[in-house]
Amino acid sequence: MRWHHFSWLLICIPLGCSQAQSPAENDTGDSIQWEEKLSPEAYRVLRQCGTEPPFTGKYWDHHEMGIYLCAGCGTPLFNSETKYDSGSGWPSFFDVLNTSNITTKSDYQRGVVRTELLCNSCGGHLGHVFNDGPEPHGLRYCINSVSLQFEASEHPKESAAPKH
Repeated sequence: MRWHHFSWLLICIPLGCSQAQSPAENDTGDSIQWEEKLSPEAYRVLRQCGTEPPFTGKYWDHHEMGIYLCAGCGTPLFNSETKYDSGSGWPSFFDVLNTSNITTKSDYQRGVVRTELLCNSCGGHLGHVFNDGPEPHGLRYCINSVSLQFEASEHPKESAAPKH
């Protein structure tokens, strides 16, 4: 098999994080039954580190004012004022509400080192962060829609300003 055929195969493999989480991993102490709480797609992404196809998620083209929360536990993650159209097909943000609400780990899948984003409260897989975003930080938080829930607010800035 020629290399260019093999490289196309790599591109076609669905993106995912470094490894699926075991049931004991990121246990919040309340014995949540994730398969019962989440839809099958949300479970696949949040708990098994899957990725939804681009341009298919509920929030990739969403423009209401408010706060984006973790779909697993409700932790506030992103302010709608930091959301922008990256052209990637996934909701993209240039900043987080509070850096202590998100944790990162290195993702070595796909032959490239990426930075995976996880909810710091429940350990749910959110997406990845890349260094090709707009100012002021140059970061693009590329998030799966199914990892988010949305809470509308007329004044999201007042209710949850970014904290670093």
